[in-house]
Amino acid sequence: MRVSALSHADFLARFGPVYEASPWVAEGVWPAVEDGALDDSAALAEALRAEVDAAPREMKLALIRAHPQLASRARMAEASVKEQSGAGLDQCSPEEFAAFHRLNATYNDRFGFPFIVAVKGLTRADILAAFEARLANDPETEFATAIAQIHRIAGFRLADLT
Repeated sequence: MRVSALSHADFLARFGPVYEASPWVAEGVWPAVEDGALDDSAALAEALRAEVDAAPREMKLALIRAHPQLASRARMAEASVKEQSGAGLDQCSPEEFAAFHRLNATYNDRFGFPFIVAVKGLTRADILAAFEARLANDPETEFATAIAQIHRIAGFRLADLT
């Protein structure tokens, strides 16, 4: 697909949701899209990633906080619903749901943002184990890990679109 053939509005509608509730990422690469520099899907992925990486910490924190808690009953973006369902998070036992609820609260209290993990290919047990392990991280490591996981999620979403 040649993304440069899309109108600005169509590009934002299609690629704005790649980074959860943060259309500023797609908006930031639009000039290069318009110039035809990002018609290659790998180039588009790298440009989106670079846009996030160059953003101020406050914008990155807002991006992290835009993600829903895992196994939450909160309203979330369609892509997040699909991803969490694919990992079976919509089929938690009462014990698993309680564990996710407890870990979400503990993690958020410790770091000030929701736990982010690219759930594609993971089981509920894998996700719970990652949750437990990452609680031991220091805040800076966990911030960087959350951004890395967001890039991974965006990569999966982008692959579905291109």
